[in-house]
Amino acid sequence: MNHFDFSVIAQAWPFLLNGLVFSLQLTAVGFAGGLVLGIGLALVRHLEVPVASQLASAYITLIRSVPLIMVLFWFFFLMPLVLMWMTGASRPVQIGPVWTAFVTFTLFEAAYYAEIIRAGFKSMAKGQYGACKALGMSTWQTYRLIILPQVLRVVSPILLTQTIILFQDTSLVYVLSVTDLLGAASKIAQRDGRLVEMYLAVAVIYMVLSSLTSQLVAILKNRYAVPGRR
Repeated sequence: MNHFDFSVIAQAWPFLLNGLVFSLQLTAVGFAGGLVLGIGLALVRHLEVPVASQLASAYITLIRSVPLIMVLFWFFFLMPLVLMWMTGASRPVQIGPVWTAFVTFTLFEAAYYAEIIRAGFKSMAKGQYGACKALGMSTWQTYRLIILPQVLRVVSPILLTQTIILFQDTSLVYVLSVTDLLGAASKIAQRDGRLVEMYLAVAVIYMVLSSLTSQLVAILKNRYAVPGRR
């Protein structure tokens, strides 16, 4: 402990903060984009739309069966080749690590959010669908105005839990040399030889933010719990 110099954390804080901001931005984009796409996938599967339902199921199964880091590598190394083939370019179309991170996290989280939301659809009482039909509401109106708002409220604790995992997974973009929170700490640690201080600081930041968000999950879970099952 006598060799520790935690003053380096204060000195490096501006750079760490920039990395934290990027991690939060990536979390926000992954959540928003993944939720929108996930709702679409869930609806397609729940309504059993011909062909599209099978394609959505295959996509979700594929994404949920491979590690996120593999998806990052696939997109970063293979997508430039695919774009070169599609556009007829003479060389691979570079996407860049930042865009790779944003797009990959959105596509990856969509598969998980889709299954969460689809479970929410199944939990809705069938009488609600019948009541909407009796009122002359279209399928679009039924889901947009009645079913989906209830589903999002009920599954909000699970969605938030998955988002905590998403925030923790943002550290994986370090392999693409993106300066997220872990990437910023690693660069300073290697430059100044203060690995313990930097990585400990990152661990504390992740722990504090994840713990605070977990408390919010507990509050939402108690608020939307079925009476007698809290």
